[in-house]
Amino acid sequence: MTVQAYDALRTFIDSTSTESESLASARAHAEEFSLRIPDSSVGQLLTTLAASAAGEKVQTVAITPAASVVGLYLFDGLSDSGIVTCIDPEVEHQSHAKSTFRDAGYSPSRVRFLPSRPLDVMGRLATEAYHVIYADVPTLDLPAVIKAAWPLIARRGTLVLPDALLDATIADTSRTDRVTVAAREADEFVRSLEDAHVTRLPLGSGLTLVTKR
Repeated sequence: MTVQAYDALRTFIDSTSTESESLASARAHAEEFSLRIPDSSVGQLLTTLAASAAGEKVQTVAITPAASVVGLYLFDGLSDSGIVTCIDPEVEHQSHAKSTFRDAGYSPSRVRFLPSRPLDVMGRLATEAYHVIYADVPTLDLPAVIKAAWPLIARRGTLVLPDALLDATIADTSRTDRVTVAAREADEFVRSLEDAHVTRLPLGSGLTLVTKR
């Protein structure tokens, strides 16, 4: 597929994807604060992953400042008993997510907010209890976050790592800066996991999905 065809396809997907008022408002908030957010393709993938999880009370985690956007995509795929846990140290973004979910009609009992650094609270979460974990963290924190998140993933659950491949610059062996080295370490680690199925997609700067067998 040519670059032009790929761009045209993404434009078509974006232009034909419906978006609720709540999601549009959440995107506007994220853009105002220059937060990274999933595009329509990644967002729909999150919805599909949440919808495909088996069980009555599916649990998901959004580790991101843009919890309002990610959370809405997850909620869209969850059953009426599904739960989203939002982790980010910025109280303002968490407060916005809380009001966004309320305005979208989701019960407060279906969402949990942890306004803390991810690595400070992930150790308190239950092991093998979460069907989808979306982790948008600084690249330097990525290896440690993956290692903390992996035990939390339920069987057949998926860890979603947006922009983890840095537009493929991790393949450039001449790049030895800390950010590239951290991204390379994270990629090598997930591919070394024996009980994982790893899928890497050309979405954003490189999306990695790590599914527990």
